[in-house]
Amino acid sequence: MDIIGSIRSAFSPPHRAGYPFIVGGVVVWVLGLFFAGWLAWLGFAFALFCLFFFRDPQRVAPPRASVLLAPADGRVVLVDHAVPPEALGLPDIAVPRVAIFLSVLDVHVNRAPAAGVITRIAYRHGKFLNAAHDKAADENERNALAMRLDNGAVIAVVQIAGLIARRIVCTAHEGDHLNAGERFGIIRFGSRTDLYLPPGSAPLVAVGQRMVGGETVIAELAAPA
Repeated sequence: MDIIGSIRSAFSPPHRAGYPFIVGGVVVWVLGLFFAGWLAWLGFAFALFCLFFFRDPQRVAPPRASVLLAPADGRVVLVDHAVPPEALGLPDIAVPRVAIFLSVLDVHVNRAPAAGVITRIAYRHGKFLNAAHDKAADENERNALAMRLDNGAVIAVVQIAGLIARRIVCTAHEGDHLNAGERFGIIRFGSRTDLYLPPGSAPLVAVGQRMVGGETVIAELAAPA
């Protein structure tokens, strides 16, 4: 992302999931003006932080139906093979997986990696370990989605709560058709998003690489079996 794009992203309108937090900060700021100066500064700072954290920039997906895009902003912390969450009912075989860690400074809106239909959504309560750790995928609170893409391939996207995150928001429903890069949810205050690729697909990213949700190409889609 270029400098101008980064500036525009920083000043993007907030996602609606952030409205209660932003309004809460403003209320504390107003009360502080009447009762305590330190409270006003605290409310003002919190409202500004939430405006930044919940920013929801516009993204432009590459016009290529044969690729998978990053489902979130952040840093790639894992590229391996793993079995998708059992609750999704997908084949019990290890497939390529790319895990993206979202710090509190990253955009936390989740986006569809490709065009397709959501066939299943499975939410599970769990722990709140550091989302950058590998075991977070198995032990942390998570929300998993299975998608059948327009070319017939099947993928899975998993929203994983982190050490600070306490709320996973998914605005999509089973049966919804999403376009590539379309928003489907957000995770509040630090988290991780895992993408399970179709068998035979080869990730085009490496650990440590920065992702731009809805724009960065993660992999070329393998032809569905």
